[in-house]
Amino acid sequence: MSKQKKLRKADAATIRRVLALIAPYRLSVAATLVLAAVTVISTLYAPVLTGQGVDLIVGPGDVDFAALITLGVQLLVTILITVTAQWVMNLVNNRITFQVVRDIRVKAFEHMQVLPLSYMDAHRPGDAISRITTDVEQFSDGLLMGFTQLFTGVLTILGTLGIMLVIEWRIALIVVLLTPLSIFVARFIAEHTYSMFKVQSETRAEMTSLVEELVGNEHLVRAFGYESRAEERFEKINLDLQRCGIRAVFYSSISNPATRFVNSLVYAAVGVIGAFLAIGGSITVGGLYAFLNYANQYTKPFNDISSVMTELQNALACAQRVFDLIDEDPIRPDAPDAKVLPHGAGKVEFDHVKFRYVPDVPLIEDMCLKAEPGQRIALVGPTGCGKTTLVNLLMRFYEINGGSLRVDGQPIDTVTRDSLRANFGMVLQETWLKAGTIAENIAYGKPDATREEIIAAAKQARAHSFICRMPNGYDTVISEDGGNISQGQKQLLCIARVMLRRPPILILDEATSSIDTRTEILVQSAFEELMKGRTSFIVAHRLSTIKNADCILVMKAGNIIERGTHEELLARGGFYAQLYQSQFARS
Repeated sequence: MSKQKKLRKADAATIRRVLALIAPYRLSVAATLVLAAVTVISTLYAPVLTGQGVDLIVGPGDVDFAALITLGVQLLVTILITVTAQWVMNLVNNRITFQVVRDIRVKAFEHMQVLPLSYMDAHRPGDAISRITTDVEQFSDGLLMGFTQLFTGVLTILGTLGIMLVIEWRIALIVVLLTPLSIFVARFIAEHTYSMFKVQSETRAEMTSLVEELVGNEHLVRAFGYESRAEERFEKINLDLQRCGIRAVFYSSISNPATRFVNSLVYAAVGVIGAFLAIGGSITVGGLYAFLNYANQYTKPFNDISSVMTELQNALACAQRVFDLIDEDPIRPDAPDAKVLPHGAGKVEFDHVKFRYVPDVPLIEDMCLKAEPGQRIALVGPTGCGKTTLVNLLMRFYEINGGSLRVDGQPIDTVTRDSLRANFGMVLQETWLKAGTIAENIAYGKPDATREEIIAAAKQARAHSFICRMPNGYDTVISEDGGNISQGQKQLLCIARVMLRRPPILILDEATSSIDTRTEILVQSAFEELMKGRTSFIVAHRLSTIKNADCILVMKAGNIIERGTHEELLARGGFYAQLYQSQFARS
């Protein structure tokens, strides 16, 4: 299949999906068609009245003023009907468009919630943002223009053609014979603009991703002197966007002058041939005037439709990118008979677990691990050894490839994800806070928490004192990702968020890495209280934070190579001892 045929096939599939989105609003579409018909009929009736008026004033001193006044009133009423119908039609069209856009945006956002983390890891955040915002907005513009001009244009063409055949079929035949030129021009341009607008959308998404990346990490950009290279990357993408944008706009802008040229040929032909027929008495001067008006109205929609087709090509290219996001395979749904895992004792078992991010790259081949309720398990090892992967498997962010992973005796693939994750509390190295009050951020995982519970959790996390010093205490509004508070304070709020939920299993991934030494001591004492009776997995690079762990697992290349207490592993003199000495021994 040729590339052009594949594009047309994809285009047709996209159109079918857009029509499926419009289907729930078929009554509004029907109303639009009726209003478009009223607009066209009233618009086409106006030249009849003006033509009759011209015939009433052809002869000098032979003007029928009474008939002209009657025609004037009829023309005024016709114009009022046209204006009113167009206004109501535009209101209906806007309503349909924004409802469809709302539906597709909600559908895309909801689908993002069920996409696997592997998709998020493989795509830049700015790409998804561009699809849901910019591409949907472009789709909205094209769809609105389609509703506004396409229906009216088609009806106008059919209506004017019928009237011209009634008035003078010979002139109408000339118009019909020249019409295919406009259709050919519009089709040629439409076929060439779709692929160009698609490239433009993809490049725009790439720019959005880059800007989101650089703006979100501006402090690192400046700290590492990356400004000039950032400008080079931006300039390259911006230049690519300029080039593909110019090509797309160039081709799309050809449509209007090209169709206008063809329309001028039609108008000239009608004028010349009509003049000869008027001289021969086959048509009156008023009839010729009306016919010229109809010829102009007949050809004008071809200009509008060619512009609409160009915008629709852009809209379809953007819609296809949104549909591509919606078509991504979601995470495997919970089994129909999946159980709800209640808050239990917190026993965790890895039984010969296998996992690979990439099928051809081995990682965890035979993981066996048992964590008893209330036990503290520390995970240490070099970067990339699989510590965070274990966390991802525990939370079922990724599915295991083999073996069995059980929580309180239940295989995690037999329970619902929500109930499984409700048994875990996570404090990560990378903090995240939403735009809102401090109280809302602490209650993020428990929105029905009382103010007393929130304050108690903050006190346990040693965050209460700094919160009280904020302008409005717990009602202080912080910006997205906590940009107006320190990194240590953000970490304290994240810790308080977990303390509020008090889950049976804890995951602490470098949870105190962003806190100063004095605060770390306070938080560690809070963790000691929080971890009592709870199974805890502690991922740490600083080995001083895990000395009191019940069991330390030393990982390397996805395997557990050593396990034991801090003292046992030091006495063994193995890999853990080397790691410990590299951090604390000084010659």
